[in-house]
Amino acid sequence: MNYLIRRLAAFPLVLIGVSIVVFVAIRLVPGDAITAMLGTEAGLLTPQQRESLAVYFGIDQPWPVQYWHWFTGLFSGNLGISATYGKPVLRVILEHFPLTLELALLSMLIALAIGVPAGVFAATRNERPADLSVRVAAMIGQSTPSFVVGLVLIYILSAGFGVLPTMGAFTPLWQDPLQNLGQMILPAITLGFAFAASVTRVSRSAMLDVLSDDYVRTARAKGTPERRVIWRHALPNALVPVVTLSGIEFGYLLGGAVIVEQIYALPGLGRMVLEAIQQRDYALVQGSVLFVALNFMIVNLLVDLAYVALDPRIRLEGR
Repeated sequence: MNYLIRRLAAFPLVLIGVSIVVFVAIRLVPGDAITAMLGTEAGLLTPQQRESLAVYFGIDQPWPVQYWHWFTGLFSGNLGISATYGKPVLRVILEHFPLTLELALLSMLIALAIGVPAGVFAATRNERPADLSVRVAAMIGQSTPSFVVGLVLIYILSAGFGVLPTMGAFTPLWQDPLQNLGQMILPAITLGFAFAASVTRVSRSAMLDVLSDDYVRTARAKGTPERRVIWRHALPNALVPVVTLSGIEFGYLLGGAVIVEQIYALPGLGRMVLEAIQQRDYALVQGSVLFVALNFMIVNLLVDLAYVALDPRIRLEGR
C-alpha cells in the first residue's frame, strides 16, 4: 500500500513537469494560431485586428501568465477551448480517444497472440532450424517500419483483390461490431506486426532463462509432462519481461499511433494532435499531451502491480 501511495503522490509532480515542457515546446514552434488559421492572409490584418485575434486565442499575455491561467483551470477540469474545433479540449480528446484505445488494445492482442507462442516455440527448439526461422522472422518484423507494412497491406488488397480498405471513418464498437472490426483490423495488424516481433524475441529470451532454472529441472525429474512444465511452470515467470514490454508499448500506443492513423485516415488521438500542432492549437496540444502522460503513468503502475500477480516472489515494497 505504501508503494501505491508513493506512486500516486508522484503523479502531480510528473504532470506539472510535462505541462511545463509541452507549454514551452509548442510555443517555440515558428508561427502562431493566427498565422496557422489565416495563412498568407494574416499579413493583411491591421494591428487592431491582430490584437483582437490574439486576445481571442489567449496569446496576448506573456508566457508565464498564459501558463498560470491554463494551469489554474486544470483544477476545475477545464483544459481550455480548442481553437480548431471550437469546443472544450477535454470533450475533443474524449471524442477521439476511443478509437486510439481500441486500436491499441487490438494491436496488443494480436502481438501477444502471435509473439508469446512464437517465442515459446523458438525457446523450446533452441538453435534448431525452427528457432532460427522464428528469429529471422522476428528481426524482419522489427526492422520493417509500420508505414511500410500499412502501405503494402493497402496495395495488396487494392491491386491484388480489388478491395479498398475502409478509411477516414470510425464506427464505434457498440453501434456496429462488424463494421467496426472491418475498419480497425488492418490498422491493428499494421501496428501489431512490429510489436509481435518484439514480444517474440523477449519471450524467447525469457523462456530460455527460465527453462534452465532448478525448479524446471525438478519438475521434469518428477515426470511432469513437458507441456505442463512449459506452460504451467515456466511461462508465468517468463511473462514478467513481456508484461514490461507490453506496458511500455501500450502506453506509447495510447499516445496515438500517428503514422498508422494518418495512413488509414483514422480520426484518432495521434492524428488529432498532429493537426493541432499544425494549426498551433495550443490548448488542444497541451491538454492532449497531459492526457497521454496521465494514461502512460497509469499503465506503468498497473504493470508494476501485475508483476506480483505473475510472480509472488516480487515485492513492490522493497523496490
